[in-house]
Amino acid sequence: MRELGITGAVRGRKIITTIPDSAVERGPDLPDRNFVAAAPNRCWVADFTHVKTWSAVVYVAFVVDTFSRRIVGWSAATSKETRLVLDALDMALWQRDRDEQPHQRGELIHHSDAGSQYTSFRLAEHLDAADIAASIGSVGDAYDNALMESAIGLFKTELIKPGRP
Repeated sequence: MRELGITGAVRGRKIITTIPDSAVERGPDLPDRNFVAAAPNRCWVADFTHVKTWSAVVYVAFVVDTFSRRIVGWSAATSKETRLVLDALDMALWQRDRDEQPHQRGELIHHSDAGSQYTSFRLAEHLDAADIAASIGSVGDAYDNALMESAIGLFKTELIKPGRP
């Protein structure tokens, strides 16, 4: 790479956005760090990040299918309220229906970190209505949602901050 005059992308500091709600009982860690699915729509991982812009901070939520490693849903907002993650989940459900690959009720796991948005009653109701099993990783352990952390890291490195540390 040096001979060609190119360098790899460098990642910057990480800012913590996961704030667990200690008053809420968390779901189990169903994938148990095994992010390999046998078919589409068996396990989705979800998380969100912040992006600094000239005028404000924007939060971007993603839902990734662990089988295809494809972003199946996303949402952006200036607030990190539960609506942000609900919109990303709704887009994922809509996208899979549109692609004629709807999830089979009772066979899909939605895995996320322990942030208050993902342990909220509103998200639990939403998942329950679609017959999707909620799964929560442990607090402060990126390996429990490693696939999503990697996808967000690539999003920031390649699209948000290309060429910057």
